[in-house]
Amino acid sequence: MEGLERLADSIDFIEKNLESNLSIEEAATIACMSKFHYQRMFSMLTGVTVADYIRRRRLTLAAQALTHSNSKVIDIALRFGYETPESFSKAFRKIHGINPSAVRQDSHQLKAFPKLFFQIQLKGDVEMDYRIVEKDAFQVIGKGIRTSIVNGQNHREIPVFWDESNRNGFVDELEKDCGSMGVIGACMEFDATQEKLSYYICAEKNRQETPADWEEKEIPAATWAVFESVGAMPDAIPQTWDRVFSEWFPSTGYEHAGGTELEVYSTKGDTTAEDYRCEIWIPIVKK
Repeated sequence: MEGLERLADSIDFIEKNLESNLSIEEAATIACMSKFHYQRMFSMLTGVTVADYIRRRRLTLAAQALTHSNSKVIDIALRFGYETPESFSKAFRKIHGINPSAVRQDSHQLKAFPKLFFQIQLKGDVEMDYRIVEKDAFQVIGKGIRTSIVNGQNHREIPVFWDESNRNGFVDELEKDCGSMGVIGACMEFDATQEKLSYYICAEKNRQETPADWEEKEIPAATWAVFESVGAMPDAIPQTWDRVFSEWFPSTGYEHAGGTELEVYSTKGDTTAEDYRCEIWIPIVKK
């Protein structure tokens, strides 16, 4: 559980630097992770992004400062990293529902987002089956969308994308001529700065001509940790993702290599059955 202890240290670092020029890269270094892996791990474990957590904590403390001090709004805005009163007021209203200047005028309800704590637990009651696979680069063809991880937007838009692709016959077309892996859901082209990613429903290229309205992408060569997910969709696979990040990564000598993640769906079997099997592929490196 050393990994979770390092994550807890990074939270302490964030808390001590909420009133300074806080760097996510520094927090990631304290957690002994790349910035990408740190952001991904943080989001999977807590349900919020690092940037959202920092924003919420700063605005929680800013509300307390407005309530219990005589400091000017502009001074408090600068203290918590906002360059203008306008940007501070906009962020403050979004969280607390009122303008900063109104806090001292009357009694208002304010939001409080407490400091996060990682509770280290020894689970181990359910085994996690996985295998390590070395795979050369390969081509996939399919269709994709660009989405954001802010406020869980990707968790809403990707299921809609799957529903549309099943209804319009696109997935059926993929299944006719897909490679040995099956139908693939690929998260790729991550932009940590803008917190965006691309998601493709695709398959290994197994035909000479790519349909005009499809795209062709390359999945880079990688060492993959492959996890089996058993259960009815769509609930089973998110549970496996949670366990990978909350149990497997913190207790092994691996970290996320960054880059493309795959969900591999078998074309055989009923996806609503309790014994339906699919896989999660994550690129890894040894620490």
